[in-house]
Amino acid sequence: MAFREIVRTFMKSNNFWISLARDIVYAFSAVAVIAGALYLYAGVWPPLVSVSGTSMYPHMHDGDLILIQGIDKSKIVTYADAQGTGYSTFGGPGDVIVYQPFGRKDMTPVIHRAMYQVNASDPMWNGSVDAPNSGFITQGDNNFLYDQSTGICPNTPIKDDWILGVAKLRIPYLGYVRSLFSFIP
Repeated sequence: MAFREIVRTFMKSNNFWISLARDIVYAFSAVAVIAGALYLYAGVWPPLVSVSGTSMYPHMHDGDLILIQGIDKSKIVTYADAQGTGYSTFGGPGDVIVYQPFGRKDMTPVIHRAMYQVNASDPMWNGSVDAPNSGFITQGDNNFLYDQSTGICPNTPIKDDWILGVAKLRIPYLGYVRSLFSFIP
C-alpha cells in the first residue's frame, strides 16, 4: 500500500481502534499547537505556574493559574517606578514576578511583586544591611515584610537570572489542575 493510501485509510476508517488512534493524534496535535503558541508568547517553559498560598491575596488566590512571560520579552516595572504613573497589574502598582530563591531549581518558585531595585553595596532599605548584589526587593501583597527580611530570600536581592518571568494573566482555580500534574517541570 502506498503512503497516500495508508493516510486515506487512517483518516476515513470507521474501525474503532483506528478511530481511537486518530482521536489521540488530534488531541496531541492540539495540545502541541497550544503549548507551542504559549511558548512563543511567553518565551519560557513552563509558561504557566500555579499559586500556592495566600501571600498575594486578594489579587491572586491559592489555586490560580498564572501565565508568565520571560523577562527577555517583558521589562519589569517595579512598584516604586509605577507610583504615580497609573501602571498597575493584579490590583497594585508594578509587576508581579515569579522567581527561584537563590536561583535554586530545587526550591519552590515564589510569585511576589517587584517593589524596587537596589545596587550592590547599597542598603536594601532604611536600617538594613548592604545588598550583596544588585537586584529586586520583593514582597507579597498580603505580607508585611520584604522577602529579603524573611526566610524566603534573606538579605539577598533577586537577580535577573533567578527570575522565571513576569505574571501576565490569572485564571482562577485552574492551578489546582496543574498541581495534579506537578511531575511536569
